[in-house]
Amino acid sequence: MTDTKNIIEGLNDLLEKNYDSEKGFKNAAENVNDAGLKSFFKGKAQQRYDFGHEIKAEIKKLGGMPDKGGSMTGAAHRTWMDFKAALSLNTPEAVLDACETGEEAALEDYNEFLKENTLPADTRNVVAEQRSRIAGSLRTIEILEEQH
Repeated sequence: MTDTKNIIEGLNDLLEKNYDSEKGFKNAAENVNDAGLKSFFKGKAQQRYDFGHEIKAEIKKLGGMPDKGGSMTGAAHRTWMDFKAALSLNTPEAVLDACETGEEAALEDYNEFLKENTLPADTRNVVAEQRSRIAGSLRTIEILEEQH
């Protein structure tokens, strides 16, 4: 039972990170004037919203209750992103850099969770797929940074 409890706690941590990422990407969309970047960030916000629903479903399957809200770490990252974007006059480079930092942190969180050996196969598959898509987002952000 302890394993299930730990898995649910870990999933709730990932859920909170996705709430934070969704809000961060919405913030990024608001802080850029470039239509392409705005669309990209809105799409990433929607993706994280969808990830959240997938994680909630896994938590419920395991008999847990999904958390609501964002984490303090995410709130701090959004605040830093706001500050950096404001100082840089909302340049695409500054916003992309802040998003890159967020994606790197998300990958670390997903990697840590996936180290858990007792994950049910369905849960592992959902989380691994999300991790893969976050890695793809990070690569795209790095390419966008080079272009700007």
